[in-house]
Order: sequence, then C-alpha cells, then structure tokens
Amino acid sequence: MSLAVCADVGSTWTKAAVVDLAVGRLVGAASAPTTVGTDVLHGLDAAVGAAVDGAGVGRAGALPWYVCSSAGGGLRLAVVGYEPLVTAQAGRRVGLSAGANVVHVAAGRLAAAELAAVRAARPDVVLLVGGTDGGDVDTVTHNATRLARARWRVPVVLAGNVDVREGLREVLAAAGVPVTVADNVLPRIGVLAPVSARAAIREVFLRHVIGGKRLSRGSRFARLVRAATPDAVLTGVEVLADVVGGDLAVVDVGGATTDVYSVLTPDERAGGPGREVAGALWRARTVEGDLGMRWSAPGVVRAAVQERLLDAVGQEELAAAAAVRAADPGFLPVDAAGRAVDGRIAVLAATVALRRHARGAATGERAGRDLRDVRLLVGSGGVLRHASAGAGVGVLAQVLADRAGGWPLPRAARPVVDVDYVLAAGGLLAGEHPVAATALLRRHLGGD
Repeated sequence: MSLAVCADVGSTWTKAAVVDLAVGRLVGAASAPTTVGTDVLHGLDAAVGAAVDGAGVGRAGALPWYVCSSAGGGLRLAVVGYEPLVTAQAGRRVGLSAGANVVHVAAGRLAAAELAAVRAARPDVVLLVGGTDGGDVDTVTHNATRLARARWRVPVVLAGNVDVREGLREVLAAAGVPVTVADNVLPRIGVLAPVSARAAIREVFLRHVIGGKRLSRGSRFARLVRAATPDAVLTGVEVLADVVGGDLAVVDVGGATTDVYSVLTPDERAGGPGREVAGALWRARTVEGDLGMRWSAPGVVRAAVQERLLDAVGQEELAAAAAVRAADPGFLPVDAAGRAVDGRIAVLAATVALRRHARGAATGERAGRDLRDVRLLVGSGGVLRHASAGAGVGVLAQVLADRAGGWPLPRAARPVVDVDYVLAAGGLLAGEHPVAATALLRRHLGGD
C-alpha cells in the first residue's frame, strides 16, 4: 500500500487519518487533544501515532504527512479596500475563501483612526485591494503609502489595480513591509478573481503566520503545515462538488464558530443587469463567530430568538445550558438529556448559519446564494460526528425542513455527515494526489 498521513490541528482537537493513496481509502484514524499550552507537536504526534498504530501499517515517520491547522486562532485577516460595497467586499469574500477569519474590513483612505482600528484587530495578514484594472489608483496608493510610513510589519498581500501594483510593492518593500503581490481580486466591475490572492494568502500563512504563532518550539511544525484548515476544507468541498456533479453545501458546527461552505454551478444569468458589482464567488465560505457549541453557545440562543426559532420559554430553558457550556468548553454530556440539549443547540446553530449564508447576510451578496439545486448537504463538527447513529443526519434533516427562514430550500438534497472527517484530508491531498482525493471523497461522502 502507498500510504499518507493527513492531520488537522484544530483549536481543541487534533484529528489524524491514514489514507491508502492507491484506492483512496481510509485505513486508520485517531484524535488527541491539541496541546496549545505546551507544544502542538505533542498532540499531533499522539494523534498520528494512534492512527498509524490502529491501522497496523508500520512507523508514522516513514509516511508522508499532510497537515492543516487552525490552532492559535487560525489565520486572522484584515481587508483594506477602496469602496465598502465593491473592492472591500470583494476582498472580504476572497479572504473567507482562503480560509481566513476576516477580523476587520476598512474602506477608503486610511486616516489615523482607521489605521489604529486595523492594528487593534490584530490581523496576521492584511489584504490590500483597490481599484479595478485601469480604474482608481489614488486610494490604494494612499493606503499602501500609509502602511509604509507607519512602519507596518504585518505581512501584506497586495491585490489591487495592476497599473500601480508593482510600484506600490516597491514602496512597501523599501519600508520593510513583508509584501506579496497577487492579481487584482476585482479586475473589472462584476468580475471576482479570487484564485491568485487565495494562493498568495496561503503562501503568507505558511511562510509567516504559522511560525509566528509560537505554537511549537522548533521549525518542524511550520514545515509540516500546508494550509489553514478552512482552506483545506474548501478545497475538499470543491473536489466533492466535482464528484457530485452539481451544487453542494457543508455546515461545520464547531465549539466557537459555525462555518458554511457552498459550491454553486455558475449561472449564465450572472452577467445580466442585476449582477453583483463586487462579483459572484461560486465557491464560498462564511464564518459565524457567534454560533458554536461551547464558547459561543449563548450566541446561538440569542440568534435563535432573533430568528424566531425559540420562544420565551424555550429561550429560558436553553440559556442556562448554553451558559454552562460556554463556561466549560470541555463539557461533555453524560446522559441522554445532556446529549439532547447538545443536539438542540446544533440544530439551531446550523439552521441560523445556513439562513445567513443563503440570504447573503454573511457573504455580502445582495441577492444571497441560491441553494435550491444543492444535491448534497454535508454536516461536520464533533457534535455531528460523535452523535448516535442517525442523530447527526437528523440535525441536517431539520435544517432542510426550515421553511420559515426566508430562503428557498434545496429541492432534493441528500444529508450526510462527514463521520470519518475526510473533507480536510481530501483537500490536503488534492494538489499532489488528485485521484486519491477524489476516490476518498466519493467513497466516504459521494454515495459510492
């Protein structure tokens, strides 16, 4: 067998899988607590060692490793653009697609207060955009110059107007600003081009961010990591969409956030009169920072009340349980009643997150995202993976029955839970082993 290790170092748990590359089959899997308090390699080595031992395939050190990470807060990105509804919004969408947690969006010419706000957001990377190609150059020039004069040391990805891009790269580099150049994220009005900037953000994440988070004492961890976890998952979602041959969506219910991914088939009507000036992103991700199973459980209750999913009695009953979970993120229910509460929180988090994603509130799209043709709804996150047989799919079935959410439901979606946690593994393998990645996702999620 030709084998590889795929691992995701999460904020709480590190998950490892051993994949047979010849047939795209999972032969071993294990998890261990992420050891952020000491050295993340301790937890990573423990998870990988257990997965390899369980598979009975020899030594972990003899296999190639593919690792993604969201430990230490993942990738924090600030976007600085020209106009809030156009280039800044385009930059935000691209940042999310690159697996970033977009912590701040600024638009227009940076003054002292705006620059201070960017600093206060503590980004790991700044995505500097502005002007379509051949369009405005003044704003992006002002902002690049402002960063240079401010002795900025956070890495910058410059993805604005091609007419001034090289000159601004020289200005930033001469001032000691770590700068990487990418193609314009919005070369023309209504045309969103995320690929180059997404690759540049990934490169900066690997080169500057992972080592800078001091998650490990040596350089081995930085050498192992190949992507931010959400970036790897979105790549896996893209591969799975090709397997399914149509639209799909993924809802990942975590302890602190609930992420939604969707891949839609490009619509020939997108170029019509009602098109988005910031462009349509057919492969998109949104992050709901107020929806989660533990740290953000109280946010789920508040959002559910706002969405009229909970009445006053339901709010009172669930609020106390949510507070317990927020106070103790390691909380594990020990009886059926506790597991039922977790299931209820999961349903609400997934429902609200998918509502926001579909309406466009989370993506910034005025027309929202049309999920009617979604063929496959994949659920992820520990609360779904570790649920009793059928319970995880039951959560997704309730989401698909949400007829009061103000968005058109998928007409014929099949719900499935990523029980074996293969989306991240498929995304990690897609670049070097595309056949294995496709076979893995088809076998475990595609219905084969």
